[in-house]
Amino acid sequence: MRLLIIGTLNGQIGAASQIAIARGAKVAQVDDIDSGLAALRAGQGADLVMLDVALDVGLLVRSLKQERISVPVVACGIGNDTRAAVAAIKAGAKEYVPLPPNAELIAAVLAAVTEESSDIVSEDPRMAEVMDLAGQVAASEASILITGESGTGKELMARFLHAKSNRRDGPFVAVNCAAIPENLLESELFGHEKGAFTGAVALRIGKFEEANGGTLLLDEVSEMDPRLQAKLLRAIQEREIDRVGGGKPVKVNVRIVATSNRDLDAEVAKGTFRQDLYFRLNVVNLEIPPLRRRPRDIPLLAEHFVDKYAAANEVPALPLSPEARQVLAAHAWPGNVRELENTMHRAVLLARGTAIGADAVRVQGAPAAAGGGDDDGRATAGMVGRTVAEVERDLIIDTLHHCLGNRTHAANILGISIRTLRNKLKQYTEAGITVPMPGEGERPAL
Repeated sequence: MRLLIIGTLNGQIGAASQIAIARGAKVAQVDDIDSGLAALRAGQGADLVMLDVALDVGLLVRSLKQERISVPVVACGIGNDTRAAVAAIKAGAKEYVPLPPNAELIAAVLAAVTEESSDIVSEDPRMAEVMDLAGQVAASEASILITGESGTGKELMARFLHAKSNRRDGPFVAVNCAAIPENLLESELFGHEKGAFTGAVALRIGKFEEANGGTLLLDEVSEMDPRLQAKLLRAIQEREIDRVGGGKPVKVNVRIVATSNRDLDAEVAKGTFRQDLYFRLNVVNLEIPPLRRRPRDIPLLAEHFVDKYAAANEVPALPLSPEARQVLAAHAWPGNVRELENTMHRAVLLARGTAIGADAVRVQGAPAAAGGGDDDGRATAGMVGRTVAEVERDLIIDTLHHCLGNRTHAANILGISIRTLRNKLKQYTEAGITVPMPGEGERPAL
């Protein structure tokens, strides 16, 4: 995790940096926005920017967008200033963090951006076979293709490979090929020269150069446009890249790890993925089994996530009741480990008494808690005549109130990505619907 702090934060910079470093982050600090932009253009790289709210949040967000630099911005400032928080969010910040810094809050923000741990929690024999192969090839320079359904932990496996490789002291740089439009992805990967296109106001170092000496993760590489696949193939074969608008190639030294949740053999047969690129990426294939085929991992991971989110929310880590374990074992887990993580986060927040009961483990398609069919009917009666979109909107806004406007916590409880939540909130705001801002709402009784 690479954190760039912009601003002095009135002396709180040291405390915030130490907390982030203790959580495994690599921290850099500059005093102003111009210096921050210069560092990002030069390939210093950051997974998250924390900006002093006293600086111009809107200017930084607009500059990043104009220069096509994709990095989330979190505003932070002295005290719990609701007006400053609202202004920062409206200007484009993803979150507002009050200072002096709270260790658990900063940890939650860092975790929401990227999961830095390379430790894989597992005891199932099927996963053990994959881990044995991963350990065997990690130290090599071979390109690795990690396949598996969404939510199985492909990026975590990529981080494990990097941590066990000879490049462990170099950078680990991840690019989500599915989340970046094709016209932006080329610049993101290969960089661009000043004036290469509208908005290219300065030289920009791409992810290949940023990852020099380390590992480059091409997440969901199957979503890449075929035209860009050809340029990627050349970069891997020749170990050099061409910046957009550049006049000469740039040598790079990176180890490629790619992931895909698609059947790439089928994509090659359809002509949507280049066969020669497939061969280059698929020197070794690590196929992560879905959670439903790893039954011994379900209770182990559930307890792991209970401990994690109990600590994050400062509540006791309650044991799982036998009934809760039955619910977990019976569920098919179509969302895999990611779904289980979200489920256990909700369970930690909803649990009552001395154990996490079945009523707190709310999984899709599971029967309602005991109480009879009449209760089930009353629970849904108020929804009849309303659209799914209306019910979803009220659930999202109520959850946001419950979380005091904290987007990260609300997304975790809802079991959706922070990006999906923000897109929904943007739609509601544009439709004139009031959306809770950070600091607004009722504090949940836990």
